[in-house]
Amino acid sequence: MALFAIGDTHLSLGVAKPMDVFGGAWENYVEKLREGFGAVAPEDTVVLCGDLSWGMSLEEALPDFRFLDALPGTKYLVKGNHDYWWTTANKMRTFWAANGLTTLRLLHNDCAFYGQTALCGTRGWFFDPAEAAAETDKVYRRELARLERSLQAAGEAPVKLAFLHYPPRYQGYVCQEVVELLERYRVSGCFYGHLHGPAHKLALQGPAGGVDYRLVSADYLNFTPKKILE
Repeated sequence: MALFAIGDTHLSLGVAKPMDVFGGAWENYVEKLREGFGAVAPEDTVVLCGDLSWGMSLEEALPDFRFLDALPGTKYLVKGNHDYWWTTANKMRTFWAANGLTTLRLLHNDCAFYGQTALCGTRGWFFDPAEAAAETDKVYRRELARLERSLQAAGEAPVKLAFLHYPPRYQGYVCQEVVELLERYRVSGCFYGHLHGPAHKLALQGPAGGVDYRLVSADYLNFTPKKILE
């Protein structure tokens, strides 16, 4: 058994918004994802760190869910800023069950366990001037509360890992409240996505305040999930 993470699959098998138009690493990215998951065994666990499907509803995202479900491993999904299909946990679980999808799980307002390692996660927060007008303090406080609930659900787990969509720190910026939660709850590793292409160079990776930060955007990883634990 092994634990992996990857984010930002940006699938669009049910809508006309393929990422191939960006060229470079995104050319033929769906097949690259399929091949990249060859490193994952059926008994493994993969955390998907948001921006998973361009579908605007569960129905539009269904072909993408089927693609993810068919990949090896149990997949825990974290919400991204472009996951417009995301709705209530009950609706998502009911929809997946009704469509025979058996390997998809949620990581939202709770935590999961990989052995004695607690897997905690939420979307997080990121200051992006292009998106700032759409974000509110209310949304930000809600994300902080969700992260803390997830960390609290880990209890006394000897190892806590956090999986976010937004990077809690990057060059020139630190989301102090998110970082403080990670440090207070003694999270040992934080894995995040959201940064693509030239923005990869903004990622701050490595230890800071006792937390090891790692970028797991799909294009950064060449569409192969990053192995975290065995």
